[in-house]
Amino acid sequence: MKTFALTGVCGYIAPRHLRAIQDTGHVLVAALDRSDSAGILDSYFPEARFFTEFERFDRHLEKLRRKGQRVDYVSICSPNYLHDAHVRFALRIGADAICEKPLVINPWNAAALGEIEKETGRRIHTIMQLRLHPAICALKQQADRSGGEKIYDVDLTYITSRGRWYGVSWKGDESKSGGIATNIGIHFFDMLSWIFGAVRHNTVHLYEPDKAAGYLELERARVRWFLSVDRNDLPSPAEPDRPMTYRSIVVDGQEVEFSGGFTDLHTESYKKILAGEGFGWQEVMPSLEIVYAIRHAAPTGCQGDYHPMLIQLKSND
Repeated sequence: MKTFALTGVCGYIAPRHLRAIQDTGHVLVAALDRSDSAGILDSYFPEARFFTEFERFDRHLEKLRRKGQRVDYVSICSPNYLHDAHVRFALRIGADAICEKPLVINPWNAAALGEIEKETGRRIHTIMQLRLHPAICALKQQADRSGGEKIYDVDLTYITSRGRWYGVSWKGDESKSGGIATNIGIHFFDMLSWIFGAVRHNTVHLYEPDKAAGYLELERARVRWFLSVDRNDLPSPAEPDRPMTYRSIVVDGQEVEFSGGFTDLHTESYKKILAGEGFGWQEVMPSLEIVYAIRHAAPTGCQGDYHPMLIQLKSND
């Protein structure tokens, strides 16, 4: 049985990590969050020690290490801007790090973490769960069979409704979240570059705090993408009996059905990591570079090949 510690236990994504630890037969011994609304632990690991201050969390894990009871993994679910520091912490206490997206906000920070990985002999594992989704794996196999001779036309649309709290929280602060493309889009940009190859051209048509759109030319695909946290962009009005999230990938005019199957992908990710088959920091560099370029690009407006959603937005202005 492996032992885990977890940072950011009160956050949105932490329950998927708690479930993954439990479902794979392991145990959480300590958790950290500056919020003390940690009742979620009762459903998974009620005996886990809980801390609201990093210093006391650090001291507790150091005591365990000195008694020969070091944790094997630190799962990092804290806000994006803390991932870098928490990965460093995990490696330095002799644990492997399992980090939620994005690993870091700036690409060069990932390379710096790679140096600490070498120094400590521990591993950095990243959660890029779309690579494990059956429909996405099937699409990659299809693209690989084409041998690079076919160029696909892809429309990616991801709208995940968020209320006013979003802009007030750390997620609305680009210096802490990396902005909308980083915060909600990095899984999709990782998926696209994994399937269709390296970036040849990256154009941003729209970039606002709550939505962004652009065009990516990859080795094997022309991609129009649109990301939003504005519920007004949903294809159907948000109602209690309707999903608040809309995901769509259209490849050469055909919809790729991948709306289901998301809740178990963290458990599958943990199984891979525990079997020594996880994704390392090097593998997420392409997506980090894509979102960094998007964040620093000058939006061109509706020029060239742009996402159909921008036509709707223009008509609403």
